[in-house]
Amino acid sequence: MDSLFVTLTLWQVGLALAIVVFAGFVKGAVGFAMPLIMVSAFSAFLPADVALAGLILPTLVTNISQAFRQGWAPAMETARDYRRFLIGTVVFILLSAQLFWLIPRMGYLLLLGVPVTLFAGAQLLGLPLALKLEHRARAEWVLGVIGGLYGGVSGIWGPPLLVYLLSINAPKIQAVRAQGVVFLIGAIALLAAHLGTGLMQGERLWFSAILVPAAMLGMALGYRVQDRLDQVRFRRWTQALLVASGLNLIRQAFMG
Repeated sequence: MDSLFVTLTLWQVGLALAIVVFAGFVKGAVGFAMPLIMVSAFSAFLPADVALAGLILPTLVTNISQAFRQGWAPAMETARDYRRFLIGTVVFILLSAQLFWLIPRMGYLLLLGVPVTLFAGAQLLGLPLALKLEHRARAEWVLGVIGGLYGGVSGIWGPPLLVYLLSINAPKIQAVRAQGVVFLIGAIALLAAHLGTGLMQGERLWFSAILVPAAMLGMALGYRVQDRLDQVRFRRWTQALLVASGLNLIRQAFMG
């Protein structure tokens, strides 16, 4: 391990592996939150560039599993159904990744954390905040662009999609598969973008690679929980986790 990593210690790598198992478990159970958990926890003991690089390959591989869990045909159908969101996300991940070294961390954390927390919190309280279905296409474009803008610089583009899925009250299986498909294509774009920026090279690339098996272990455990959740509990868990994720983003913004 010492010969592979120069700037990372054994305890940092071990702690990162434990965090990724937990993040994979949560993702397996509700379909999202892996990057949120990883970035949040990694920021406490890893440099920002290492934290972002670390989540890229585990996110890519676990989303392959999630997107194709029901087979190739359902995944392709989902990609067609959410094509506007996908296009917006991918294009703006590629664009915003070029700004990774320029965007103030506090700014994008607050801009993402505050609206996500308010929306999910209102849903938990039972307030009717669903997007009108006649504006579905417009909402997909707008939220896809927002997700892509954040995704390129932070590795996190899930909350806008979750807000959309909650608004249209997507069934559990469809919602989880939609997350997997959108996150997978976004993850491919993120990897391609940061191969270009130089982030995914050397030690950072190896660090990300060794986290993949831990992520898949967590996913396998989380799938067992997901299969037991009914639609109502799944929706409540998703809302609660979105609130927690949003609050954590706000905390990170003020704590640096």
